[in-house]
Formats: sequence, C-alpha cells, structure tokens
Amino acid sequence: MRKCKDKDWQQEYLQLVQVYNQLSDEKAELEYQWNELKASIGQLRRQDAEVRELHESARKLKHDMKNHLMVVASYLSSGEYDAAKVYVSQILDKLNAVHSYIETGNLLMNHILNEKLNFARGQGISVKAEIENLSFGRMESLDFSALLSNLLDNAIEACCLTTAPELFLGITKRRNYETVLVKNKIDGSVLEQNPDLYTTKKEKDIHGLGVVQTREIVGKYGGICDFYEEDDWFCACAFIPV
Repeated sequence: MRKCKDKDWQQEYLQLVQVYNQLSDEKAELEYQWNELKASIGQLRRQDAEVRELHESARKLKHDMKNHLMVVASYLSSGEYDAAKVYVSQILDKLNAVHSYIETGNLLMNHILNEKLNFARGQGISVKAEIENLSFGRMESLDFSALLSNLLDNAIEACCLTTAPELFLGITKRRNYETVLVKNKIDGSVLEQNPDLYTTKKEKDIHGLGVVQTREIVGKYGGICDFYEEDDWFCACAFIPV
C-alpha cells in the first residue's frame, strides 16, 4: 500500500513539475513579447518625433521662401549679381539641411538610418543610399541594431578623417541573403596597415572598432562578413541568410 502511495506522490510531483515548466516557458515568452512591444512603441514615438521635426523644418522653410525669392529678385533687378549668388547659395544650404524621412517598413531600421545618416550629413559627409524594404526577420532586434549601428558608426568616424568624406549605404537582397553594405572613401589603404582589423584603441584605426562584435553577430545567424577595399573605398558587407 505504501509503495502505491509513493508512486502516486511521484506521479503527482512529476505532473506538477511539468506544469511548472510549461508555465515558466509561457511566462518567459510573454515577457519577451511584452519587451518587444515596448521597444516597438518606443521606436514609434521616436519616429513620430523625427517626422514632426522634419515637417516643422520644411514648413518654416516654405513660409520663408517667398521672402527669400523677393530678396533675390531685388538683388537681380539692381544688378547685384554676386550678392544674389551668395544669397541663393545660403538658401541651398538650408534646403540641403532638410532631409526627407527614410521609410523602410522596418521601425528599428527607420530609426537607426535616420539618426545615423542625418548625423553624417551634419558632419559634412556626402551620403548616398540604396535601400530595399527588407525585414531581417531572422535577427533579434538587439543584434540587428548592433550590426547596423556598428557598420555605420565605423564608416562615419572614418569619413571624418578623410579629405573628401563620402559614405554609401546599400541594403539589398542578393540571392538568398539580406545584405548590408557600408562603404566610405579613404585617402589610403586601411587593410595594408592593419589587414586583420584588430580592435586596438591605441591604434588610429577606426575600422577595428566593433569589427569583432560584427563578426560574432553575423556568425550567430550563419552569415558571412566581408571587409575589402575597392577604388578608394573601404567596404564592409554583412550577408544574412534568409
């Protein structure tokens, strides 16, 4: 009789453990979903603030444009052509400072791209981008954010050391890979001086910063990292399998 009771207790205990583990897994999943939801809400709020700021800048510029054109017309009518050229140049500088909002369909990507590329332009860097609407759905948000931010930060910092700062960003799909390509102009070879791109702050090699983390993130998803130079460009490319 005692053995039967012991078996009953053991079975009940195992059932309780199973239920506990199931509830624990469900709790962990709900916490993950809740954190993802909070992150999405935060990104939406930041995106809304960025769009509002851009719209306000455009509205102010449009409001002032009539007055600007009247000033230019006044210079031209009085034959002050040099003054008109200078004034038009100042207007163009203001227009170039107002950039359209990048919309990719990916909230996290929107925030990173608009923040980083606007910062780059503010540093006097010429920026070009070709961006497809990709989800990078296999990647966790933190990993994707770290990957894209690292690549852009390295390129922006390197651009600040060159005589003609220029940056190119390409987010495209190549066969079965979602890719991020970031290129920046260089005055001299980076790989000749540091072929392994060691992460050493004492060395003035910007591209070494974050390279290890970038390789780890890409490797986590079975992807490929490639760092190379082409026609006075330093190129960093990440291939993430779909």
